Amino acid sequence: MRVHQLTFAALAVAASFSLTACQNGADGAGQSGGPSPSSTASAASTASPSVGSSDPGGGKASDGTTSSGGKGTAAATGSDASGKAGKCRTDELEITAAERTIGGDADGTVAVTLKNRGGRDCTISGYAGVDLKTGSGSLSAKRTGQQADTAVLKKGDSTYFGITYPLNTSGGSGVRVTGLVVTPPDETKSVTLDWPGAGTLPVTEGGGASVKIGPVGSAGQGG
Repeated sequence: MRVHQLTFAALAVAASFSLTACQNGADGAGQSGGPSPSSTASAASTASPSVGSSDPGGGKASDGTTSSGGKGTAAATGSDASGKAGKCRTDELEITAAERTIGGDADGTVAVTLKNRGGRDCTISGYAGVDLKTGSGSLSAKRTGQQADTAVLKKGDSTYFGITYPLNTSGGSGVRVTGLVVTPPDETKSVTLDWPGAGTLPVTEGGGASVKIGPVGSAGQGG
């Protein structure tokens, strides 16, 4: 009778060990299958910035601005810190010249047009630099002294100024004009154009003719 009791006790202990092993195996399988949902969310939050945050390395935020050093700067608009449009640059302007002399005028007129072909609004004011290339050298135009206004050129808008020059009515060969050099106001870069006016200027005692220019935006026969 004692032998049977010992046998039953041994079987109960063995069954207990077997059940414990199965439970431990199930727990191990659950842990090796991947992190818990809470740990996954925590990892995702650490790995990627939240929507709308800026990248300190210079990436783009969700609002389309670029960032550098944690400070956002708007995409290039050509405006300065006060929000005003920046000055028109030579590379942003399409510059052309056309003859605009009206019959009966004592002087000839050439209109120079400056068109904003850049991707921003820009301001332009003052006098351009104008030089006529001639067979006798460069001839600089003189300012009329007229007051200049400031114009804001939106993309595709144009402004102009006039060049007046004396007509060669002497019957002589005069001074041959070979080109026109224009430097926009407040710029150092120039463009060289064909001279659309009369082919020659009268010879004067000083060796040059009196060529004058008005300020950008001045009234005249241009446009």
